[in-house]
Amino acid sequence: MNTRAKFVVVMSSTCLVALLLLGGVVTKGAAADGSGADNNVYKHLSVYSEVLSRIKSEYVEEPDMSSVTLGAMNGMLEAIDPYASYLNANQYKEYLKNFDTYRGDLGMVLAKKYGYITIVAVIPGSPADKAGLTTADFIESIKGIATRDMPLAYARLLLKGEPGSSIEMSVLRRKPEPQKLTLTRAVIAYPPVESKMLPGDLGYIKVSALTTGEVKQVAAAVTGLQKQGAKKLLLDLRFCAAGDPEDGIELANLFLDKGLITYVQGQKYARKDYSAVEKKDITSLPLIVMTNRGTASAAEVATAALQDDKRATVVGEHTYGDASIRSAIQMEDGSAVILSTAKYYTPGGKSIQDNGITPNEQVVEVEPGIGDSEDDTDQTPVPAPKKSTEDLILKKAIEIAQK
Repeated sequence: MNTRAKFVVVMSSTCLVALLLLGGVVTKGAAADGSGADNNVYKHLSVYSEVLSRIKSEYVEEPDMSSVTLGAMNGMLEAIDPYASYLNANQYKEYLKNFDTYRGDLGMVLAKKYGYITIVAVIPGSPADKAGLTTADFIESIKGIATRDMPLAYARLLLKGEPGSSIEMSVLRRKPEPQKLTLTRAVIAYPPVESKMLPGDLGYIKVSALTTGEVKQVAAAVTGLQKQGAKKLLLDLRFCAAGDPEDGIELANLFLDKGLITYVQGQKYARKDYSAVEKKDITSLPLIVMTNRGTASAAEVATAALQDDKRATVVGEHTYGDASIRSAIQMEDGSAVILSTAKYYTPGGKSIQDNGITPNEQVVEVEPGIGDSEDDTDQTPVPAPKKSTEDLILKKAIEIAQK
């Protein structure tokens, strides 16, 4: 698609989002006095239909209307849910058939931002990590296919394949031109929980993912550090984005003996509360939690609960914002919408996905990565450079712990 046609896609997406959001506001106002809610929605949809008609008949050249419609759909979904996807009938059929077939992957947690596929975090030791990819990098293309307005679910499908197979992609980061990379898929192994004693009787625990088994590893680490004489604990959840919110509930319960941890609720999903179970609490040691822009999902649920309860001081960067129940809703033509049907909330009532978590002590973390190399022509994966600066977040956490 040429530049002008791409512009049409973007503008039509914007028009649809604006119209529907305006329709939502008007609808709420009408609903408040019990009149005309449905009529207002259809009125704004009819305006959008007219805009499409004008584009088709009066634009300087006839655009690909299927691309316009697909762009509008994904633009609308991204505006309300960065993890949502619209898959046409063929894409959804392929998604159902193949998504769980391939074991090879690159080890990235993904979302949508500005119409592109963006990286929330990468799994340590994964192909993506070895290539130097990191949080906030944009994937510009996958296998030569531009990701602008690509459904998130379909992008995930394209990245999967047989272990040992390679895949070409281009990434946008700090330089204006995308960098081309060729990565080799692998079976992703989540790193174990790390723990050690730091000077000053501080116990340090690093959690890179919260999938099956990691919470038990954290519990074992806490027990071990207490036996070694730890007087305070540092829980490092930076770049921890893998795992289900339920795992975050279990993690929080290791440090809480009572109170609300989180609740989940949606338009058609009745509120469900998750409260701490006293017998699952394993320590009363003072706790500091470290977060950054790559902290998401399960790690955010745990962080929010510990912060709201004042059980822990949170140090670091504002978190990404991802904690919901996502469902696939199939349309009559075989297409499907995958979107959040319920969201997890902090004990204080804030949607984690919409707000993220703001630390008590904010510290900006500098993270080098691809794009720092002087050679712009290099098209091979660039190993992640070592940090040349000190760990400011850890330094601040230690400083607070020693007060």
